[in-house]
Amino acid sequence: MGPSNFEILGISEGATPGQIREAFRRLALEHHSDRGGEDERFKVIKQAYEDLKRGKKYPSGAAPQRPGIRPGETEADARRRNAELARRTAAEMGSAAEWVRALERAGSAGTRVFGVPEAGQLEVERGESGAVVLKGPYLAGSLACGGAVHMRGSVTSPSWGPERSDIRAGGDFRMASPVANGYVVDNGARITSETGDVVAGNVSGRKVRVADPDGRVGVFTVRELRTELRARAGKVIVENAAGAVGLDADTVILLNAEGDVRVRGRHIMVYGGRVTYDVEFELLEGGTIRFFEESSVQGLSDDALIRLENGKSVRLYDIKTKKASDAAAGASGTMVGGGFVVTYAVLDGLGGRKRGLLGLFKK
Repeated sequence: MGPSNFEILGISEGATPGQIREAFRRLALEHHSDRGGEDERFKVIKQAYEDLKRGKKYPSGAAPQRPGIRPGETEADARRRNAELARRTAAEMGSAAEWVRALERAGSAGTRVFGVPEAGQLEVERGESGAVVLKGPYLAGSLACGGAVHMRGSVTSPSWGPERSDIRAGGDFRMASPVANGYVVDNGARITSETGDVVAGNVSGRKVRVADPDGRVGVFTVRELRTELRARAGKVIVENAAGAVGLDADTVILLNAEGDVRVRGRHIMVYGGRVTYDVEFELLEGGTIRFFEESSVQGLSDDALIRLENGKSVRLYDIKTKKASDAAAGASGTMVGGGFVVTYAVLDGLGGRKRGLLGLFKK
């Protein structure tokens, strides 16, 4: 694949927000046209910085997947090599899952390292409490455990091959200080909590153009790498969600949503000032949705949709232009901003004709 936004800025994937800002400032001074730099190069650097602030690991827009090609290797060879690496990594995680299940049956604790040297290794620890601690990047394959999962690293999925990173926790799934540590969930990974909460940092997915499998020149197909976080009995709490993301929980709490983000919940809370036109919220019956931005709601797109469980839908514009006093005695301002509680019943009264829910989430 092409360079990540981290690589464009010349920093590691574990870089802190402060290190990201410093790298951007340094490169901006070097490449800005006012200082004799190339304008196109500066635009690439600025976009990489903006993307990373929103949790997007790869540059915006669809681009052909191009894995690193070694000397004397064709692109087809590189594709096969990367697919095989993903398969081996996923097989290692299968072994890790079996080891965790064996410890659970025995009620034991232990620590082991799994992974493929070329791709990196992951330390897996099951403690006396039954919680599983994952130390390092999680790159491919499935792992399930009966208790909580504490993640000390990022979670991603391979771009080549059918393998997908899929972590399923019986209790909470929690990343350790994800924003401060720069931990992300991206590239089509899936995380599920059966009975607890999912707490992550920035979350992103991708839609990539892939060369035609039949080898037709100039023909591409689009492969969606949708990242999904689910906690239907609890909360999903994330920072920024960007590009092909699904969040599904009883309560969803997030900062900003940008680029084909689908949020499903009984209670939805948006704290930032950025929601794009292609974001869709699905509100379950009896639920509420709240937007906490107070200074300005300009970044909340009028065209974002709120779909109700009964099939009706409301554009964000419909509640941005409604007075809060129309829904609650003594309220002021509009229904969007300041944390005003917009109920399912209010939206049902505003909703237009029924539409199918489009199968946004598998039941």
